Amino acid sequence: MHEAPPPAPSPAPAPGPSYSAVPAEPLSHGLKQRHLTMLGLGGVIGAGLFVGSGAGIAVAGPAIVVSYLIAGALAMLVMRMLGEMSAAMPASGSFSVHAERALGRWAGFSVGWLYWFLLVVVLAVEATAAAQIAHGWVPGIEPWAWVLLFMVVFTAANLTAVKNFGEFEFWFASLKVGAIVVFLVLGVLAVLGLLPDTDPVGMANLTGQGGFLPNGWGGVVSGVLTVVFAFGGLEVVTIAAAETDDPARAVGRAVRSAVVRILFFYVGSMLVIVTVLPWTAQQAGLSPYVKVLDAIGVPSAGQIMNIVVFVALLSALNANLYGSSRMIFSLAERGEAPRGLLKVSRRSGAEGGVPRRAVLASVAFGFVSVLLNLLWPDTVFLYMLNSVGAVLLFVWALIAASQLRLRARLEQEAPEALSLRMWCFPYLTWVTLAGLFGVLLLMLTDEAARPQVLWSAGATAVVALVAVGRQWRERRGSA
Repeated sequence: MHEAPPPAPSPAPAPGPSYSAVPAEPLSHGLKQRHLTMLGLGGVIGAGLFVGSGAGIAVAGPAIVVSYLIAGALAMLVMRMLGEMSAAMPASGSFSVHAERALGRWAGFSVGWLYWFLLVVVLAVEATAAAQIAHGWVPGIEPWAWVLLFMVVFTAANLTAVKNFGEFEFWFASLKVGAIVVFLVLGVLAVLGLLPDTDPVGMANLTGQGGFLPNGWGGVVSGVLTVVFAFGGLEVVTIAAAETDDPARAVGRAVRSAVVRILFFYVGSMLVIVTVLPWTAQQAGLSPYVKVLDAIGVPSAGQIMNIVVFVALLSALNANLYGSSRMIFSLAERGEAPRGLLKVSRRSGAEGGVPRRAVLASVAFGFVSVLLNLLWPDTVFLYMLNSVGAVLLFVWALIAASQLRLRARLEQEAPEALSLRMWCFPYLTWVTLAGLFGVLLLMLTDEAARPQVLWSAGATAVVALVAVGRQWRERRGSA
């Protein structure tokens, strides 16, 4: 292993560094376009969709389709903004680097550490949930042993060439996308009455049981609060783009191909679910996909969906470990994390350039999170989980704020770098910011979601104060 070259001193936030100041990454370029495309498609198709969507249907009814359209539109706009900046300025720290260049070091420090903390805490949830499924299949092996096995396997995969991470995610994502496609085909055939022993469903389930809006527009809003976090994970695509041969082109193609297709998978799935079965048949905590597959006569539907959810959880675990390691490595590059994390593997070509210490640091905290989840799921770990519950929305808001600042600079200094542009700039960026703050305000009015916003706001305030304090000390020391 060797240490990456020392980073250049961080520039002042105004008037802003030129585009040509973007440093080269010391990481390898072992990811291919197919890896990035499938990471974009499969990155947000997880347990939140396959299982968590049942809670959204329970509060919104058939109008959950509208809830997913609103949440998906927000995610799509954020991804477009992030894609614009990442195509112009690819970096392993992605939006953390963009925030630093646009708003100052405090912003890059804050969003980078918050996102890292979010990933390593959620990693514990995913590992524990996957272990529970595996324990159901093999009761003789305790859940903690499964957690240990998963963590060791994916740590090993992330410590070797980055292409191994890419291959894992490619096949994981392929299975998830394939499962969604098969579900959509079967669902449409069932709606049309083309499956054995089925009659055409028509619109009865969309207009019956209280109508399309059984709980009014308030139900739609509650549905948005329930499902918006299911779109988290798209950000990893722009982090991974820095490890491709042509980051600007790769991230542009991945963003273009992913956002519309993901929206289609989510909204299409929900439309099939609420058309095939009455929305009142769904229950929070139970997979609506299993309900539909059972209704149309697919044998062993529950076990099939268990396998898909299991794969989705392992995929998310793998992606979160990768994303957290690259984020903390980027922080170290910019002097915002210990420099010892800059060690990368020495092997040549695509086999080298792996930030192994950054991987180990992330997985170490991941193990701590898992232990807390196993020992104190309703106390210590619950507080940790609440403290990152709304962080994704804060990250998205900072992405939008960064794009507002950087777009103007890029148009002046390097317009040729804008190979991927945000639509209707700056109007849609402002609309996105308003939408994100609207979701946060609505969460404050929701008794169940309020603790997440308050704890996340507290965690964000603490990290921001640390960032400002560090910057103040550095300025005072250099005075």
